[in-house]
Formats: sequence, structure tokens, C-alpha cells
Amino acid sequence: MTDVTPTMVQRLSAFAVACRDDGIPEAVERSVRQRIADTVGVSIAAQGLDTSIAAIAHVLDQGGREEAHVIGQPVRVPAGQAAFANGVLAHSLDYDDTHLPSVLHPSASVVPAALAVAEAAGCGGEMLSAGIAAGLEICVRLGMAGFDPNTRNSVFFEYGQHATSICGAIGAAAAAAVLLGLDDAGVAHAMGIAVSFAGGVIEGNRTGGTVKRTHCGWAAHGGVTAAQLAARGFTGPPTALEGRFGFFEAFLKGRYDSRWLVEGLGEEWEVPGIFFKPYPANHFTHAGIDAAIRMRDAGLSPDDIESVELGIASHTVRSIGEPLAVKQRPTTGYQAQFSGPYTVVAALMGGGGLGLGLDDFDDALVNDPVRRELMARVTVVPDPVCDEIFPYQFPAILRVRTKDGRFLEEQVLTSRGGPERPLSDEELRQKLEDNARGFVTSAGLARLGSIFEDPSSIDDPVRLMEDTLR
Repeated sequence: MTDVTPTMVQRLSAFAVACRDDGIPEAVERSVRQRIADTVGVSIAAQGLDTSIAAIAHVLDQGGREEAHVIGQPVRVPAGQAAFANGVLAHSLDYDDTHLPSVLHPSASVVPAALAVAEAAGCGGEMLSAGIAAGLEICVRLGMAGFDPNTRNSVFFEYGQHATSICGAIGAAAAAAVLLGLDDAGVAHAMGIAVSFAGGVIEGNRTGGTVKRTHCGWAAHGGVTAAQLAARGFTGPPTALEGRFGFFEAFLKGRYDSRWLVEGLGEEWEVPGIFFKPYPANHFTHAGIDAAIRMRDAGLSPDDIESVELGIASHTVRSIGEPLAVKQRPTTGYQAQFSGPYTVVAALMGGGGLGLGLDDFDDALVNDPVRRELMARVTVVPDPVCDEIFPYQFPAILRVRTKDGRFLEEQVLTSRGGPERPLSDEELRQKLEDNARGFVTSAGLARLGSIFEDPSSIDDPVRLMEDTLR
């Protein structure tokens, strides 16, 4: 009998099942717990947004079997609906983690899907961690398969696709299927089904609209639904990824590197290297924020500034620096999160949280005349030094000309929150507390904070979600 080489989705499914059955490395398990706490905290903070209120109301209106909590809600809803609402919450503040150089946000889809299924199925902490680890790793590796090192850009992005939600749906399906107890074939079917559910168009980043906030919710919902359908006997194509009409042809027109899917799988992990966000703004702004904070701490006063030049990688100028007249005059906190001029000014004028917090993106502050006048002096330009580093980091070089003729320069070439400049558990706990304070009880916040040092803190997913209630 001739041996049949496993397809890509079959190899990924075997890896996912092995995570559940054989366990995951300690460093990966610890990273997963950090990401659960971070994702839950960001989701708690997003509850008050108009779009969050709309998404939650939409889910509550659907009714159905009581299986899993929406964050902050005392009632339970079907697991797929809970995954949708919590995925919307997790991605809405642009405060969720980021993988480089794929430039996707893996936890915002995978964690909500896994928490919903774990709560519905009564899974414990070890199984929850294993499912999330598998889902995150698969999500990231799919994103990296679509990264072109020659252009230093995601092929998904070049074609207008949102890799975060597209790859997130597949990762969410893997996590959900693992938690439902499916075998290798069942997990492969779940991912194969999810390929048909994956989607996300990124035009909103260019011309506006709030639909991007739904992307991770829909990916989480699709992943849960795909796993549930696989459990009931639906099947996906074995060549769902590499086939002639499969994932890579449909989304990337065949431009992909399959080595990322399988080389070192289960031995070399991407999960611990995913970047946490210290600031609630587009990740391309972070190094500029750090540079401005350093200048502020060194004694630079906004009153002394004649002009500011923010040098960043060419690929990122269009996101946070163009059109410049718009980026210099955002009118809402959400617009300000994608503005290089505003984030630099906010950092120069002081900030909360870990250096810049959610309160710094208040609509009133964004429209403050003093800040707007200073924003008009900030230009955003491509920088060749940054181009050499991007997208393995999101560097920035801040150059300031003062009114008395001095020239100041601050280079930040690595991103805070990544492997080179990691956030400590204490800093991540501070971020969680800043996000959750005022939304949850002090006892609930204390229990959520214990996730960082106590693996048993996630043994009861129902209790974990109840801790998000007021």
C-alpha cells in the first residue's frame, strides 16, 4: 500500500490535536494565559462603544440556547453568538496583540472563540490553553505564508484582504474543534469548512466606516460554527489550503510560502513572540509615541517646539500619515488612533496607562485647540532607516526643531511589547486594571489579575467570564 502524503490542513490538524493530547511547552502556556487576560481586559474596556452596544444588542436579540457569556452580560447565549460579540469587543479599540512581520492580530479571533466553546463544553484550563495555543499558532503561520519578504508586505493586504480575520477564522476553527474533542480528521474538516467562512476587506482603513470592528467577531463566529458543523458530520476539502481552488489561490492568487505552515511545527513556536500593545492606537504609531515620551522625559516642552518630523517606514505612511491634512486634524478618538501627528502630540503632552492610555483618545482632547495647533506642526515622512527594519519591527525616528534653534532626534527602532522589549506581567496587569476598572468588581478584577501567575485561574471558564460582570 502506498503512503499518502498528508495535506497541509491535515498536518495542521494533527498538530492541533497533539497540543491537546500531549500538552504544550510551559513558555507557550504562560503566553496563552497572558493573552487571555489581555484580550478579556481590552474587551471589557470596549463595552461602551456605540458599535459594541449595537453588536451586543444584536446578539441578545437572537435568543437561543444558553451556552456562553458575552463579556459584561449576565445572560448566556449560543456559543457562536458569544464568540461574535466578544470578537467585536476584542478588536474594536485597536488595543489587541499583533504578530510581526505578518501584521495580523491573532488573539482577537481565537481567544473569543475558544472561551465561548470552553464555557459551553465545560472544558478545563489545560484544554483551553491547548486549544488557544493551537489556534494562535495556526493563525500566525497562515499569515506568514502570505508574507512576501521581497516586497516586505502581506500579500493579503496588497489584495485588500484583512489577514487578521481571514486567518483568524481558520485559527478559531482549530481552537474550537480541539475544545469540542474532535479527532485529527474532525479538526481538519473544521478548518476546511472555515476556509469558506473566512473574509474581511480592509478598505475601511483607507476611507472609513466601522465595519472593521466586526471582522474578528465574524471570524470567531465562523470558526465556532465550522467546528460545530464538523462535529455534526459536515466535511471540508482535504486540499482546502493548497488546492487549485483553495485558500491560497482564492485569497493570494497562489503567492504563498508553504514552508511557514509546516517547518518546525510543534517545535518552534510563534505564540510567545506575538507583540502586546502598550498603547491603544494603531501599532504603526507606537515607536513614535515612545520617541515622544523619551523627549518629554528629557525635558522637552510642547511650548518649545517649532516643528516635528516623524520618520517611519514607507509602507506605514499611508496608514498614519496620509492624507496629512486629515491626520493633522482628526475629529474623533477613533480617528486619532490612526494619526501619527496626534499620537506624537498626545505623548509629548503627557499620557496615562503605560505611557498613553484610553483617556488620551477622548474626543474632547482630540479637538483641544492647543493640541490641534501643535498637530499642524507635525509631518510624517518615509525614512530609509525604518524601511530597512520594517516589518520585523515598526520603527520610528522623531526629529524636532525647537524655537530657539536646537535640533533634537530620538530613534526607536524596536517596538515595545515584543520579544526585544517585552512587557512584564506587572505591566500587563496594569493594562488589564486600566481597562477593567469601573466595569468589574474589585474581587472580579483581582481574580482576572491572578491569571498571570496562577494556571488554575482559567480552570473554570464560566467563572472567568462571570468575573467580567459589574
